[in-house]
Amino acid sequence: MSQPVKKDHWQAVSLSTDVGRKPWRLLLDGAPVVLFRSATGISALFDRCAHRLVELSTGKIVEGEIECPYHGWRFDGDGRCTAIPGHVGAVPHYRVRRYRAIERDGVVFVAVGSPEGEPYLHCMQGQDVIVRRVRSSTQSTVIDAAENILDATHTHFTHKGLLRGLSAKRHLVHVEVTGGEGWVEACYTGEERQQGLISRLLEGARTKTIGRFRHPGIAELEYWGTNGLVLATTFHLRQADERTVEGVGWLIGQRQGGIGHLKALAFKPLFNIALEQDRKVLKSASDNARFPPEALPAIGPLDFLRRDIAAIMEGKMPSAAADPRVHQIEL
Repeated sequence: MSQPVKKDHWQAVSLSTDVGRKPWRLLLDGAPVVLFRSATGISALFDRCAHRLVELSTGKIVEGEIECPYHGWRFDGDGRCTAIPGHVGAVPHYRVRRYRAIERDGVVFVAVGSPEGEPYLHCMQGQDVIVRRVRSSTQSTVIDAAENILDATHTHFTHKGLLRGLSAKRHLVHVEVTGGEGWVEACYTGEERQQGLISRLLEGARTKTIGRFRHPGIAELEYWGTNGLVLATTFHLRQADERTVEGVGWLIGQRQGGIGHLKALAFKPLFNIALEQDRKVLKSASDNARFPPEALPAIGPLDFLRRDIAAIMEGKMPSAAADPRVHQIEL
């Protein structure tokens, strides 16, 4: 399994709505992190009290500071201990590790390293679109979860009737694979319309579909019609622990007046059905891979992006950057 290179970046970790009056605990590459609303805004600390190592996330927020449930030690948004109940005199210098954290468009991001600038949000950021935000947890790895999102061929089996029609009929589709530093994508043309429920309800004629991977673990799908981009999803994935991938994503659609809002209402529940179908198959693969003898998954002739995703996660340039590829497949 390819391990992601820890290059400086902003990592999406939760929805803003997750962090309310109570602390919110998460794992970031196995490290426990607590999010809370401090006096200065959203704050992220290592989820371990400096005193007896209790989870701060099991405590409470008091006047914009997080209070440990064991002895009541309190820490501000910078991780500095501000109060030790029962102690007389100046508070000794104790700290817990602080992470830089910001909120953008309803999502909380935590800094890995020292990233500059603003975090990347989604493929239609800055445009007048309708968005729905989602969060997920899957037993898998980032590379397997990302490839699953971007894989067109499994939809005939895992999502039959939802993303694909019930018929066995297929179309000859043209696929172009291109890439650059930190990204790779596959563009599918020749399939004018899918017959699955989502396509029938939410799309019209289709001109192309694009599946894209971005560093560090961002998987995007774009569905284009004759009048531009119709539907899109952008999912930020992270390895929470060795066996769990967590994701924060945007479901995006055109406004199209009142009909756009109606489509948006349908998009999220239908997407969640597809997400649950994928979650089951990824868990099955993860569980089954644990039985001896140990084996690596085969990379088949239709797994166009797997090697390039692995290269990006290893901090390398994807081969598609220097050698774009063209394929024909039946979808």
